[in-house]
Amino acid sequence: MTKAEIVAEIANKTGIEKVAVQATVESFMDTVKNSLVDGENVYLRGFGSFTIKKRAQKTGRNISKNTTIIIPEHNIPAFKPAKSFVNDVKKNVK
Repeated sequence: MTKAEIVAEIANKTGIEKVAVQATVESFMDTVKNSLVDGENVYLRGFGSFTIKKRAQKTGRNISKNTTIIIPEHNIPAFKPAKSFVNDVKKNVK
């Protein structure tokens, strides 16, 4: 499902104009992204958590040049679904 499809689905279910729904969805995504950039985790009860995970420094290989490179320590965003979310998806196996 794409963002456009999500916007259309919400607009159909709520009766709110697509433009307003799209602005809300965009604002939600910006807020989550900005919170993670600022180092704050986002918790949505019953849905899941958007968190920051720290990756340690490691050694990698550039196979095209056959050299070793150091990959520095860095943060990555992660999503962990809530138990109820996981259980709902498990029940709907096709």
